This record gives sequence, C-alpha cells and structure tokens, in this order.
Amino acid sequence: MMKKFTQFMKMWCFFYVAATFFIISAFLIVDPLEEDSLFLENKLLAHYDEDFSFKQIKRYELSVTNSGFCRYKRYFQNGKIEYYAFNFLRYKDSDFFGTTSRGLLYLRTAEDDVIVQTYKDPGGDVDSMASQLIIPLKQVEAEDLNSLAARFLSMRETLRKQQTRLSLRDGKPQ
Repeated sequence: MMKKFTQFMKMWCFFYVAATFFIISAFLIVDPLEEDSLFLENKLLAHYDEDFSFKQIKRYELSVTNSGFCRYKRYFQNGKIEYYAFNFLRYKDSDFFGTTSRGLLYLRTAEDDVIVQTYKDPGGDVDSMASQLIIPLKQVEAEDLNSLAARFLSMRETLRKQQTRLSLRDGKPQ
C-alpha cells in the first residue's frame, strides 16, 4: 500500500513540475516582432530631439508596431500636420548625420515606400510617397545607432520570414 502511494506521489510531483515548467515557458516565449518593435520605439523615443524645431512643432507621435510599421506624426504650431509611415518589409538602410549630441536619422526604403500625408497645410493637403523618413535624435552614441540598425534589419528579416511562411501556407508563389 505504501509503495503504491509513493509511486503515486512521485508521478504527481513529476506531472506537477512538468506542467509548471510548460506554463511558465509558454509565458516566456517572446515574439521577435514584439521584442524588436518595443526596443525600437523605446530607443527612438528616448533619443528623440524635441528641441530640433521646437518653435514650429507643438507635439509629435512616434511609434513602431509589432506588425512592422513605423509611424511618425508631427503637429505644427500653425495647425499643419505631417504624417509619415512605412513598413519595415521595405526597409533598405539607415544613416545618421550629426554628432553624439544632436543629429538626423535617415531611414531609407527600397523605393518610394514611405507614405507622406499633410493635413491643414496652408499650401493644400498633400498625399505623396518618399524613399526616406527623417527622425531628429539627440544624445545618441555609436552603440545606440548600431543597436538600432541591427534591430531594423532584424525586424525586416522577421517580417520577410513571416511573409514567406504565410505565402507558403496559402499556396501562393513568392
């Protein structure tokens, strides 16, 4: 009787430990797109140079989504709004022009893949496309720029792999 009880306890403990491990590991699995988007958004916001054109810009919004979109919106004092967006699937490369205290980050796309929209512009509202998005940064070191560039590439490659899996699953040729 005691042997059966001991075996039962060993089995119960094993299943309890295994179940606990699987539950914890399920929560620890991190989506690479989520990780990259959070890192990029936090890093860009931390180094964003609000003083770049503070007399003209009232506020801004800058976000990187886990679906791969980079969105940048600027609200000007005169009421004009500029909106820029692109998907990292179309990301080509980046450059930084300036010093560690202040500069401009150029995010370039493969072609004219950056959506540019203006609203409430005295010259008229415009919808167009561009091949780059420019973000003013400050207090940015070479390590920060290198980590940003690596994450830009990581996000692009993860999106490409995801797109390939989806097209293979749907039976569509690339």
